[in-house]
Amino acid sequence: MKKIKLELENCYGIKKFTAEIDFTKKNANIIYAPNGAMKTSLALTFKDLSEGKDSLDRIYKDRITKRTIVDDSNNGIRPEQVFVIEPYAPAYESSKISTLLVNKELKKEYDSILQAIDEKKELILKELKKISGMKNGIEEAISEVFTKEKDKFYVALGRIEKEVLEEQKSDLSKIAYGQIFNDKVEAFLNTKDFKTKLVEYTKIYDKLLSSSTFFKKGVFNHFQASEITKNLKNHGFFKADHSVYLNSSSEKKEIKSEQELEGIINKEKESILTNPDLQKTFNEIDSKLTTQDLRAFREYLLNNQLILPELANLELFKEKMWKAYFVEFKELFKNCMDEYNKGKARIQEILDSASKQATRWQDVINIFNRRFSVPFKVSIENKQDVILKSVTPNIKFEFFDDSGIAAPVERSELLTVLSNGEKRALYILNIIFEVEARKETKTKTLFIVDDIADSFDYKNKYAIIEYLHDMLDEDVFYQIILTHNYDFYRTVNGRLELGGAKFHIIKTKEAISLEEDKMYKEPFNKWKDLINDSDKREFLVAMIPFVRNLAEYCGRAEDESKLTSLLHIKKDTNAITVKSLFTLINGILNRNDDVTHPDQNALAKDVIFLVADQISKDTAISVELEKKIALSIAIRLKAEEYLIKKISDDAFVENINKNQTAKLIREYKKKHLNTSSEAAAIKIIERVNLMTPENIHLNSFMYEPILDLSNEHLKQLYADVSGLE
Repeated sequence: MKKIKLELENCYGIKKFTAEIDFTKKNANIIYAPNGAMKTSLALTFKDLSEGKDSLDRIYKDRITKRTIVDDSNNGIRPEQVFVIEPYAPAYESSKISTLLVNKELKKEYDSILQAIDEKKELILKELKKISGMKNGIEEAISEVFTKEKDKFYVALGRIEKEVLEEQKSDLSKIAYGQIFNDKVEAFLNTKDFKTKLVEYTKIYDKLLSSSTFFKKGVFNHFQASEITKNLKNHGFFKADHSVYLNSSSEKKEIKSEQELEGIINKEKESILTNPDLQKTFNEIDSKLTTQDLRAFREYLLNNQLILPELANLELFKEKMWKAYFVEFKELFKNCMDEYNKGKARIQEILDSASKQATRWQDVINIFNRRFSVPFKVSIENKQDVILKSVTPNIKFEFFDDSGIAAPVERSELLTVLSNGEKRALYILNIIFEVEARKETKTKTLFIVDDIADSFDYKNKYAIIEYLHDMLDEDVFYQIILTHNYDFYRTVNGRLELGGAKFHIIKTKEAISLEEDKMYKEPFNKWKDLINDSDKREFLVAMIPFVRNLAEYCGRAEDESKLTSLLHIKKDTNAITVKSLFTLINGILNRNDDVTHPDQNALAKDVIFLVADQISKDTAISVELEKKIALSIAIRLKAEEYLIKKISDDAFVENINKNQTAKLIREYKKKHLNTSSEAAAIKIIERVNLMTPENIHLNSFMYEPILDLSNEHLKQLYADVSGLE
């Protein structure tokens, strides 16, 4: 990915944009975009690509959108290769945090052990779903029955392991757990009315069981009898001419066939269940199962009346049923527990090791805590679970007051006391996670960095810039840094040493385009060296406000006043020649250069207008600072000439000491606001007030208002002001 080629049309207001971003010398390019130059639209277009979505024009929806973004081999950039860092997205959380949270070999072994256990677990869960009538929630239900907690599945199995392996099969395995144990049914079963009737039923049932010929309460009931019958049949007991004896108080009866045994058992069961007293109590219970939520349970109970006594102790009945299910699939249960027991000791060793190790997650925390100046520190509480179980990190915050006293605080509370910049720092934390995760996996990534330092103080802004510099060290990382902050643009360019990888966005009515930055780190050096160049008169004009500021700072009041007369129309403006301007500049800069400029005898004001005329007629698109300054100065002088003429009050003008343009405009509007012939002129003058900054300072950061101005708008304004009469 040494180059990126873009062809965009009608993407979020971008009518047309064709560009090639070159990463052959540096893995980063920075683009300065004046306000309104479609910087955000460009970022949105890349965000669509990263999310696999089509781009569009939100306003003119009928316009056909084109979006082609390819590498130097004309291969389309894949969504996973693009990550857009927005100025601020408070809800953003990196999806790749877990990739940083573990020693890879440890995690691999841990996952391998769990996978082997899970494979055995899934086999038995599959059968449990069928036999229990439950579609989901089986693990939680088993865990809660045997441990009273929902996430202790293997602990629950461990508690009943010995019983399951020793017990025999039971008819309870034929009972569908899901038909009985749900919220509605359990709520009914726990009502006082039902429990009262159930006690009556159980007393009668126990009495009948005690007087049964062959059944004995607590020893041999219909469940055991049915199980024995089935086992004898399955093993061909009677076919081998064997027989069994049933003992009662009155007789010892020999049974020679399975049919005879089944008949006796069924007759015994029937005699109990058809007992009038028992049936009456059952009907009383049945009459209460009338609501729609209980109808399915009622039907089930009618066909499985023998489970009623078990309902007297629901918790015990649950345990019996799950154990009966496991006994039914004893071999699968045994395989699952063998695998779990085999891996359990090693899992604990891995967990202990994971608790102690310093992970990449901690590296990110350290980067954040060390570099960013915020009144809080970040740590992680559930480190062990995050590392090995892929659960969400529980981030812990500690707030520090001015005296350094720490207090734990929830994230929601923390946000209420942080400044905008400090809140954005939390967002940056997640961005660092994303970047470090991609670094860990060597993921080739094009980062679109959209004004990431907005609202940060200088210390944190520099921390971000240093992190962007760190990203340059990754061969698989490429950055397109977008900003409308000229100071940030200059600083990034300097600290990342981008050289020619810096651009300005130029916007016209038809399209936006990239132009390589023709600015220099400090433009003043170039200007002062070329002020004698007759082909570069704009350098001489641009030096005027710069040198004027120097005169002011150096206490050279007379020189400052003279130079001010070339930024505003004063009494002596029309007396200052180019030669005298050179004399002022040389004196302030302590230069001894001879004046060789061909226009040395011309009025400086005329040269300013000459330069502005040339720039306004130039069809080339340019962002050169000196030309914008020259146009701005000429616009102001032209406007003031017109205002002074219209005000026609020499005394008023001569008494203005500062903020001259603004005061002239206010006076002019006071006199002509209601003059219909001046309506068009007032609109032009108001644009002058908005578009030409009052002061241009030494610090080039203060040139940003001029840089933000469109060349087209400045040229048009100069033409409009020049046309005022």
